[in-house]
Amino acid sequence: MILPSRHRLAVAALAGALILAGCSQSSAPAPSAAQQQAQAQAAEAARSLDTYRQLLRIHNDQMAVEMGKDIVQRFPDSAAAKEVQQTLPGIEKRWKENSEKTRLAALWQYQVAPMAGGTQSTAATYDSQPAGVHVRLVLRRHTSWGQSAFLFNDGRGGFVCKGECTVAAKFDDKVHAIKAYAPSTGEPALMIRDDKAFIALLEKAKKISLPVTLQDGEKKVELVYEVGGFVPDQWQALPKKGRK
Repeated sequence: MILPSRHRLAVAALAGALILAGCSQSSAPAPSAAQQQAQAQAAEAARSLDTYRQLLRIHNDQMAVEMGKDIVQRFPDSAAAKEVQQTLPGIEKRWKENSEKTRLAALWQYQVAPMAGGTQSTAATYDSQPAGVHVRLVLRRHTSWGQSAFLFNDGRGGFVCKGECTVAAKFDDKVHAIKAYAPSTGEPALMIRDDKAFIALLEKAKKISLPVTLQDGEKKVELVYEVGGFVPDQWQALPKKGRK
């Protein structure tokens, strides 16, 4: 069948349009390797950002800081890095402060136990810069003996202190002369004469330095205690032992 001329023109035009469309589709360039890599990085940055947001919502500061730093380092010019940088400094500061509080608090040990016919409550911490010795700083409350503060050498021997001696103790940057004495019963300890004043200074300090002389070779050492994590409420008060 021979089509009228106008129909032949329409069919030819349609065929031409289909050919052009086919040519247009087949000639669209595939993404380059660089473009594919950029798209993959953008997707990964978006996934990491979502994880960072979730960590913030559950207040997991440590993992949020780690994830945030990873985003900023790996995708520095991304929108994800820009968003992270708005919150990361504050989160990192809070995490470091809380971590330091936890570390300092862990330096102290609190205990209530029977002792010499009574009950004692102690708060104790070791020197943080041991010079070959392990000397505890002990705060003690005893139902019969009352309150005391002293150094106790877990190693060999006690301290050189004839009669009453003075320790040039440093509470942070302030020096205070502390009167002390060695117990007559021979324990490897150095007792603080005014325990009440000593404890009051300790509660306000972050670090205490105590220069002392050990009996073992009369070795002079400076004992350093990080006391900023001391929690007075955890050092239990005890009732005084009543008279019979």
